[in-house]
Amino acid sequence: MPTAATTVAEYLDALTPDRRAELQTVREVLLRHLPAGYQEGIQYGMIGYFVPHTLYPHGYHCDAKQPLPFAALGAQKHHLALHLMGLYMNDEASQRFQAAWQATGKKLDMGKACLRFKRADDLALEVLAETVAAMTVERYVAVYEAKLPEAVRRKR
Repeated sequence: MPTAATTVAEYLDALTPDRRAELQTVREVLLRHLPAGYQEGIQYGMIGYFVPHTLYPHGYHCDAKQPLPFAALGAQKHHLALHLMGLYMNDEASQRFQAAWQATGKKLDMGKACLRFKRADDLALEVLAETVAAMTVERYVAVYEAKLPEAVRRKR
């Protein structure tokens, strides 16, 4: 859902109390386990977690003015969503994530890297915590750069 929020607090304040509480639960897990270097802010209309330009000056190849996105947490019309870009471009990490999730017995509603949920209890929060903690900024940037098309790499 589009938002005019420019801060995380504004984004959360614009939600209904029940949706705010669910996102806040997931947000707290992310913030506790996010490796050093990532920043939180509003990106692409959601709560974003990204590699700032001070650590990765190239920014996102689709829009170099944007810092490199790592994850995003948002409220959509019919569900809540957590986008994990580190899984999108890393098949090995994605397979580990899915296997760990399956071992919890919780249902996984996931696209390539977008987890859809209604309540934080729907999520295997310990699997999320481990996955996020394992993806340091250095590891994420290396995976990202390895997946960039050659033409984009040559322009840098």
